[in-house]
Amino acid sequence: MTDGPYDVVVVGAGPNGLAAAITMAARGLSVVLYEAADTVGGGCRTAPLTLPGFAHDVCSAAHPLAAGASFLRSLDLPSRGVVLRHPALPFAHPLDGGRAGLAHRSVEETAEGLGADGTAYRKLFGPLVAHSEQIVGEVFEGAFRRLPRHPLALSRFGLPAIASARSLAERLFTTEEARGLFGGVAAHSFLPLERRPTAAFGLILTMLAHSVGWPVVEGGSQVLADAMARILLDLGGEIVVGHQVASLAELPKARAILLDVGPSQLLRLAGDTLPASYQRSLRRFRYGPGVFKVDFALSGPVPWANEECRGAGTLHLGGAFDEIAASEADAVAGRHNDNPYVLAVQATVADPTRAPSGQHTLWTYCHVPNGSDIDMTSAIEAQVERFAPGFRDVVLAKSTRNALEYEAYDANFIGGDINGGAQTLLQTAFRPTPRWNPYTTALPGVYLCSASTPPGGGVHGMCGFNAAQVALHQQFGMRRASLELSAGPPLR
Repeated sequence: MTDGPYDVVVVGAGPNGLAAAITMAARGLSVVLYEAADTVGGGCRTAPLTLPGFAHDVCSAAHPLAAGASFLRSLDLPSRGVVLRHPALPFAHPLDGGRAGLAHRSVEETAEGLGADGTAYRKLFGPLVAHSEQIVGEVFEGAFRRLPRHPLALSRFGLPAIASARSLAERLFTTEEARGLFGGVAAHSFLPLERRPTAAFGLILTMLAHSVGWPVVEGGSQVLADAMARILLDLGGEIVVGHQVASLAELPKARAILLDVGPSQLLRLAGDTLPASYQRSLRRFRYGPGVFKVDFALSGPVPWANEECRGAGTLHLGGAFDEIAASEADAVAGRHNDNPYVLAVQATVADPTRAPSGQHTLWTYCHVPNGSDIDMTSAIEAQVERFAPGFRDVVLAKSTRNALEYEAYDANFIGGDINGGAQTLLQTAFRPTPRWNPYTTALPGVYLCSASTPPGGGVHGMCGFNAAQVALHQQFGMRRASLELSAGPPLR
């Protein structure tokens, strides 16, 4: 443990912890950041999981939120060596018989490929993409319970977003391609597609595909985390890795403590210093399904039956909308589906540096019940083979990690939930507890800045930035200043 005192102590060096520390250090405050692992990054790390020469993202892989969120744009990460590589297609949704729903960067081109549903798709996403920057700003910076700066843009998103993915898809679309394309993205919510607000996930992630893309970071997601760490060090901050914080009492004295941890870890760190009522509130926080992940080293590209899918960075596997909905409902209900919804990222179609020349990586995971230790490798392979006959023939090696192993890897991933907690309608509005300011805790000067706070999971840094703004105002009397959307060049 380093000597104090400091102005600010941050615990946890995931993207949100790094964002909180950078925001504080940029205001001239002394900051120290503690991380239990030997490297920074949290869910934004890259490792040689299979064979020499293959680089695999351990958790996050495709980065629409890194490209679209204002905090990361403000850092001018391209000057720090962060290069985003865009695949030919942001994402695709293969169907049986070689068919597929294809999301192009252009709304118009995507709509043209959806036949009878083209007009409805164009009407839905055209206005959203036109106001994408304003919508992202409202959704990701709007957790201060303030009046919206762009109410018209927010209403264009919010009215359909409050619906369930199923109700929106069935009301607007008739083809399997359009319904599957939307359902596959909405399933990033980790919720049954019949629940609100699953439509919001499909809307905002698809909107970002058209406005900023779904890129991967050249060299792996770790490059992004390492660049953030260098920025903090250049601002005079300190980083201590390989140090597990067991209690708030062991931290150096500081005017503000920001914790990139979830409710369960806050209970462990603070113990009986928390009021009993607040402890009960934290224990009511609910976590979502876990994940089972398989990383593949491949001798060649995935032989997708639909050739255009071979240029997609991300693919959602699982067939028609109803099949995906059944898989997601099973995971939430504690059941393992034999034909799971599988997320796949073929980073090497955009970034060939991840594998030896001519070879490829494939990143896959499916949703499983929280705390599962069931091996889903065969089920995942079967879903890939279903839409890419001959896939097993190009597999050189693979690495697996179940939900419990994910929690062992990162204590924030309770039961394998990489999203920081279930994003139900209630827990999206009141995350992590029903408080006017979601980043404050019952302890003066102690703040939460993890994905368990708004706006939730993803690599965007906005939970950390938002929490730091609150702490700057409350503990240091500094004026809270929201980021301008033009704060830095987009990561494109």
